[in-house]
Amino acid sequence: MRAQDEAEIVACIPSLRRYARGLVSDPDRADDLVQDTLERAWSRFSMWQKRNEVRAWMFGIMHNHFIDRLRAQRSRPEDSAGDDLPELPQRAQQTDALEVRDLDRLLQRLPPEQREVLLLVSVEELSYQEVAQITGVPLGTVMSRLSRARARLRDEMASQGQSKEQDKVSHAAQRIQRVK
Repeated sequence: MRAQDEAEIVACIPSLRRYARGLVSDPDRADDLVQDTLERAWSRFSMWQKRNEVRAWMFGIMHNHFIDRLRAQRSRPEDSAGDDLPELPQRAQQTDALEVRDLDRLLQRLPPEQREVLLLVSVEELSYQEVAQITGVPLGTVMSRLSRARARLRDEMASQGQSKEQDKVSHAAQRIQRVK
């Protein structure tokens, strides 16, 4: 492997880590996913077809490995990540960290195929064509999944805002009753 090829792989690490954290939301599991991706890329570099970008190829490896892990988890339902998530996201307290955590929880509620397309297009700024190539689905499917993911995320955020308003109203009603 040439030094230039090694440098291209190493340059992908920050993007791979960001994407992995978006997919699994657990920093340790995300780092494991990145490590497995890098290991596979290094050991199978001779299989890379130089007609596309190394970055897209690496995301493809990560996508396939993530899907393999999901399938393995489905055979063990007691270990699924969805069990640990609360029913509703916690109310933000005017700090960025809490808002990011809430957004992450909403992202985790999306089906994996919608979440990965949303992250690849919105966060990693890959083209629809590159995402189609990475995920192995037609371009129209990528666009459809992205549209459904954005709509669902918008609906979840709206319902979260309504529950906050309901909390304020009930809190105000309790204060009024106490005064009487």
